[in-house]
Amino acid sequence: MRQIGQLSDEKQARLFSDHLLANRIRNEIEEEAGAWAVWIADEDHVADALARLARFREHPDAPEFNTARSGAAEVRAADAQDMANYRRRVRTRSGIFPKFGGHGTGPLTFGLIFLCVAFAVYSKLGYDHDIVRRFVLADADNANGTFLPEVHAGQYYRLLSPVFVHFGPLHLVFNVIWLFQLGSMIEARRGILALALLVVVTATLPLIAQYLWSGPGLVGGMSGVVYGLAGYVWMLGKYDHTSGVHLDRASIQWLLIWLVVCFTGAVGNIANVAHVGGLITGMVWGRIAAYWGSIR
Repeated sequence: MRQIGQLSDEKQARLFSDHLLANRIRNEIEEEAGAWAVWIADEDHVADALARLARFREHPDAPEFNTARSGAAEVRAADAQDMANYRRRVRTRSGIFPKFGGHGTGPLTFGLIFLCVAFAVYSKLGYDHDIVRRFVLADADNANGTFLPEVHAGQYYRLLSPVFVHFGPLHLVFNVIWLFQLGSMIEARRGILALALLVVVTATLPLIAQYLWSGPGLVGGMSGVVYGLAGYVWMLGKYDHTSGVHLDRASIQWLLIWLVVCFTGAVGNIANVAHVGGLITGMVWGRIAAYWGSIR
């Protein structure tokens, strides 16, 4: 779904929504900071919906909008009948695998969460250091003065594998919850390839930055990626209202407060450079994506 704009009045927003539906343009309206955002379900209908929104803003009392409610009611009635017929014929997927969150869990998001949990079980939540050392970016026991010796030796998987290693249940749960929320949103709105590229970049660059700052060691976790995804959603949603992604103010504040708390050392030895590196990488990427979207 893509957001095409906002209307300040709920009554007008619902009237316009009915007009779109009457013209077979599937949509949703959602209250956001005192205004009503209009979301279009089908990308192919975005241009048409934008044109209709412009006309509605200029002439909301025009004849084409007067019959919106009756036309929308007919469409809803037909949809309800179609759905009833469908349910009689087929046992839907949602009856077997419930849809989580507002976006559903895409295959890549599910796969990343599965790997985090699998690694947690395999490494005994990071307490088995013999296993963990085989997956971190650089093992201090193998340090020989060269840059990323294991990677240079052909162990390229180490550029990505540390993000699946977690140390303790809280570390795992925190990251999995945020990965689920942000990953599901990005995968649903921007596609699996966009999420895959984001994960790879916000995993490798922050890990390398942390390595350059503190040297080899037992550094792991999805936190840098989570901050990268959050930064991307924050900037893209802020500067491109049609992107379909959004991070609310409370979530932004919570993530930034936690970032500061980690710097105090009150919660132990944290890879703060990886957190900041992920956040900055995601913010820059999101801002560029928003700018690119505005000139297309």
